[in-house]
Amino acid sequence: MICVALAVILVGLSLVLQGRSPDREKNSVYECGFNPFQSPGQPFSIRFFLIALLFLVFDLEISFLFPWCKTLFQDTSVSWLALFFLTLLTWGLVYEWIKGALEWE
Repeated sequence: MICVALAVILVGLSLVLQGRSPDREKNSVYECGFNPFQSPGQPFSIRFFLIALLFLVFDLEISFLFPWCKTLFQDTSVSWLALFFLTLLTWGLVYEWIKGALEWE
């Protein structure tokens, strides 16, 4: 608790006591000493981000289910928890499918 309070105090002090002098050079993009050749913001597809996020969720699901397969017939409470987890993920996938988030346009 003391460490958290100390960290909050130090961050607060650094925000209050910092000197601000914004100018054009400090706000510009630095690219190996040259002026940037194009705008720094590239357009990013939200659909691609959503598909990547779904991939990560289902990839983590597999890593959770491998240990569950090892103890499948030993403990019933873990089996029910894993079944609930799979049901929740299946409902989420069906919802994404119905909303059209998996369609690539």
